[in-house]
Amino acid sequence: MFKVGERKPNVLNQGSTASHLPSSANGLKYPLPLNFYDKPPLFDVTIEEFETCALDRLRILAEIESSAARNRTWDELTKVIRAQCEKYMPLKDNSSTTDRDEQRRRDHLSHFVLRLAFCRSEDLRRRYVKAETQLFKIRYEDSALADREAFLNSRDFNYIPVSAEEKNKYRDQLYSLYFLPRPEAEKRAAFDREKYVKVRWSRVPDLVEKRRVFLHGGWAYVPSQEQASIVYQEFESRLEKVLEMTARLLPRLDEDDRLIPILENLAQGFLTGVPSEWMGENGVQGSGEELKAEMIDDLAKKHFPLCMKTLHDKLRRDNHLKHFGRLQYGLFLKVLGLSVEEAVAFWRKSFSRITDDKFNKEYRYNIRHSYGLEGKRANYPAKNCLQILAPGNTNDCGCPYRTYTSENLQSTLLSAYAPLGLKASDLQEVKATVDGGHYHVACTRVFEITHAQYGIKKGEGVGGGESVTHPNQYASRSRELRKATEGDAEMAEAS
Repeated sequence: MFKVGERKPNVLNQGSTASHLPSSANGLKYPLPLNFYDKPPLFDVTIEEFETCALDRLRILAEIESSAARNRTWDELTKVIRAQCEKYMPLKDNSSTTDRDEQRRRDHLSHFVLRLAFCRSEDLRRRYVKAETQLFKIRYEDSALADREAFLNSRDFNYIPVSAEEKNKYRDQLYSLYFLPRPEAEKRAAFDREKYVKVRWSRVPDLVEKRRVFLHGGWAYVPSQEQASIVYQEFESRLEKVLEMTARLLPRLDEDDRLIPILENLAQGFLTGVPSEWMGENGVQGSGEELKAEMIDDLAKKHFPLCMKTLHDKLRRDNHLKHFGRLQYGLFLKVLGLSVEEAVAFWRKSFSRITDDKFNKEYRYNIRHSYGLEGKRANYPAKNCLQILAPGNTNDCGCPYRTYTSENLQSTLLSAYAPLGLKASDLQEVKATVDGGHYHVACTRVFEITHAQYGIKKGEGVGGGESVTHPNQYASRSRELRKATEGDAEMAEAS
């Protein structure tokens, strides 16, 4: 156990008072679901909770960044992130009475852990602020009206209410910018009821850019329907400041050596998403169907991601793989459903140029070891995208989207996936995401294109909008889609 804490930033105009809170929030340590994270968590947590809370939040933030790379619309983004939040970090409003404080405690803790992970460079800070602000916007839009009003009343956003006289003075200018998709008479009536505030124009650059506010003398006149922009800008600017402060203080903190690798691993999560280990009972997760050695060639053609398809093709071409290639591919097949007996048969047939004696002496032990049947008898999980993308991994056991040249990648993709529907015209979109360093997004887009025959649309990923973060996730989902389609076809024929 250790105490989580961070020096409290200088928070201006913080005016939280109990009188502004709804009665349903009385007695709660975290009275509102919306949070500017002004106060650091000052309670004991275990190492496990420190990491798992941060990973759950990072899954959401990584999907937000992936969505930007995939050019998702705001509606598409909110749909995906709402599902992710419900799955990994639900945050109920005050109308709910179940686990509210615990949910908000985890939310609070995870935000500050990721601050420590992402304060370390300007690029990481920029990406973290952007993703966190998007998450706050979605939560703000989804919040109950009572909770939102209580949150707004609990803080001083330092804006100036516009009097009726001033509103009337600039009536024509304000009305010309008043956006409301209603008939003219209704629009004028709504405008008459509208309340305005004014802030310095630099606080609402998005509204200035969209010409949604009237500017005069350095002030922006903001209608109530656009005032959320002030809140978002305030959240973003405050987070930028405290991240810079955390970065300056970090070298002076007495960090636990156990935390450093966790924080470094979290910082890598934006590159690949945050994968699960895909480790079920007996090391198998997916369809639950046990594979046979003779099935692998067909599965590789139809269902494998490029990293595993490349290893399979190299094995078939050379009748051999180097140690780390064998380890990576063998664990992938194990988790996909290949038993140890079938694995021995598969690798023996694949290594056709060596004798039985050499195979038994040099390879059989390692196969059984990866299944937890030799040595320390650990049941090893398959490598996820984060591990495959680690620096130093070569073409043999790295991610082709990262290690291949642009020309080699495009020719390899067409060779591997043209039979599954990938066209040369699709490669430019894939290349753009690779050039941006979003390798798992490129892999996800290839999955969507090659599974369009099963009803997968652009933006759906492997399901629910999730990106590919693990080779076994790709292969298992591909097999599930094929089986569902075949099952539907059989039912149609029977009827």
